[in-house]
Amino acid sequence: MKRNSGLFQLFAYTFLGLFAIMNIIPLFWMVVNSFKEEQEYASSPFSLPHTLQISNYAKAWEVANMDVYFLNSIIITFASLIITVLLGALAAYFLSRFQFKLRGVTYSLFLLGMLVPIHATLIPIFLIMQKLQLLDTYWSLILPYTAFHLSLTVFILEGFMRGFPKDLEESGVMDGAGVYRIFWSIILPITRPALATVIILNFIYNWNEYLFALVLITSTELKTLPLGLANFAGIETASLTLQMAALTIALIPILIFYLLLQKQLVNGMTAGAVKG
Repeated sequence: MKRNSGLFQLFAYTFLGLFAIMNIIPLFWMVVNSFKEEQEYASSPFSLPHTLQISNYAKAWEVANMDVYFLNSIIITFASLIITVLLGALAAYFLSRFQFKLRGVTYSLFLLGMLVPIHATLIPIFLIMQKLQLLDTYWSLILPYTAFHLSLTVFILEGFMRGFPKDLEESGVMDGAGVYRIFWSIILPITRPALATVIILNFIYNWNEYLFALVLITSTELKTLPLGLANFAGIETASLTLQMAALTIALIPILIFYLLLQKQLVNGMTAGAVKG
């Protein structure tokens, strides 16, 4: 049994290692080629740059008008992220810690949202936003992003909170804390690993989402980073090295966000494995 277990672990680690390498290599060469001159990239795309062309990043930032797109993505991503996590945490808290009528129905409705294909709602959402006169505004993306991720957020947080002992609330009540004080001061802090998981998932989707932004946003000054990068790639004068520099800039916030929450994410996955 031990020998079979060791072979399985070796196979699993080898497979995961190869899978990780296959995903890292394209990103690695994208970053490497972003520091090259256009002629050097055309002649030797798989070599290291002779001289680092750091100016490519400044040119890409200016030519692609990335300051506007970057700011729009930050506003939309963080606004929808904050609303989703706040509403999802509150809903998960009441669903996991309280018994009330229609609790099962309410929870099932949240789970039902996970079964609906997101892009199947594009036309209805467009018509709704048109009637509400919210087309071509930040809210036309913030509201759908929040609705899309609320189901998964509630599902993850509810499962995590359900495993907390009832003694936590009882000790808070004995200290004179109310329901919301218990939520903010006791439940929410120990839910950080699960919060890190949903924050990263929501951030990555919101930051990279393209189709809804393409349909619901038309003004250049409100376009998000994926739209800006797509427009930049379509410019005939834009070189491939500048495009790679722009893509690298767009990747940096995701890497920073992941590194900041990496410890909590691992703790959340470990805790979930132990509970399972």
